[in-house]
Amino acid sequence: MAGAAGLVAAMTTGGDAAAMATAPSVRGGGGGEDRLARGELRGVWIATVANLDWPSRPGLTAAAQRTELIAHLDRAVRLRLNAVVFQVRPTADALWPSPYEPWADCLTGVQGQDPGWDPLATAVREAHGRGLELHAWFNPYRVANHTDPTRLAASHPARRHPEWVLPYGGKLYYNPGLPEVRRFVQDAMLDAVRRYEIDAVHWDDYFYPYPVAGQEFQDDAAYERYGSAFADKAAWRRDNVDRLVREMGERIRQTRQGVRFGISPFAVWRNKATDPAGSDTRAGVETYDDLHADTRRWVKEGWIDYICPQIYWHIGQTAADYAKVLAWWDATVRGTGVGLYVGEALYKAGDPAQAAPWQDPAELSRHLTLARDHGEVAGHIFFSAKHVAADRIGAMARVVADHYQDRVRAPR
Repeated sequence: MAGAAGLVAAMTTGGDAAAMATAPSVRGGGGGEDRLARGELRGVWIATVANLDWPSRPGLTAAAQRTELIAHLDRAVRLRLNAVVFQVRPTADALWPSPYEPWADCLTGVQGQDPGWDPLATAVREAHGRGLELHAWFNPYRVANHTDPTRLAASHPARRHPEWVLPYGGKLYYNPGLPEVRRFVQDAMLDAVRRYEIDAVHWDDYFYPYPVAGQEFQDDAAYERYGSAFADKAAWRRDNVDRLVREMGERIRQTRQGVRFGISPFAVWRNKATDPAGSDTRAGVETYDDLHADTRRWVKEGWIDYICPQIYWHIGQTAADYAKVLAWWDATVRGTGVGLYVGEALYKAGDPAQAAPWQDPAELSRHLTLARDHGEVAGHIFFSAKHVAADRIGAMARVVADHYQDRVRAPR
């Protein structure tokens, strides 16, 4: 089942299925009128991993790739959106000429092969020329959607440093428990911050991997070396991710003033049954416990500029009701100065595999109507660009007709 902003289809997180199984700176809140006065984010994710949204297939000419990218930007303008979240580091590779990592294989079909142009530079220039914000979307730890290091480019850091990499669940990951890994992934991402006038650094929901039944993430050696000060491995893992988030925010601000830092996590921090501070949900995944991502703390500590929980469920869903999760996040960010956007599952609209509410073109529009009553919500981001283009049952068109008839500047 599809779930997270990173991958939908076979490569997704456990997102919705997990919930069902066992399931820039917008600093500050304010009411609906104030939200419109200061600007409202209306965004779309453009996923490049596995060519989910763009390019439509690897190996297109540079001109064809550019044409497809421009079409996504022009469509965003027509729909009165004001931001695109463009995936530029899908699998520890790059959509710009990075001195740290090879060219992404989604461009040419061969990781490390120069595509003959700079997609990130073009995306920034063309987005800004159309009045769109460009949020550069990075995945910190995913190395590959397979476990064979020999399939990586010969220059790939994961091949030069095999001690950094762990296989898990059919994929390769950098080990978050190694300080040298933490520094390297920050350096690799900050290269784009330094060189391009992006509006924000954006991370998705992948930190420690989503749990896979019967498998263990084999980081015992790193825990033995670095984890002695912690009560257990889970606390040590959370500290590793906390350090990554806190340090990255500090380094972004040091590198380029005005660049925001946002994260789009799986939407359930903890269930109320696990922690009284948690949401009134029964999700099968809790980011605090399963991904070792203390998303609530990042907000409370002000380490990030915005959070965009992927509330990928319908209103009234049994295990994770959109309305209840939205209310929890609205209360969580209140008074923190951290902006709140909502990740919306446009990809579910009209999917025959989804529940009845997703067959109604008005379901997503109802989400935005509900959000108007929650003063901390400062916008929405839709997953994803190809679904915006297809708009299978007109759900996006309904959102635009009901909510986006005015042209609202992006928040700053």
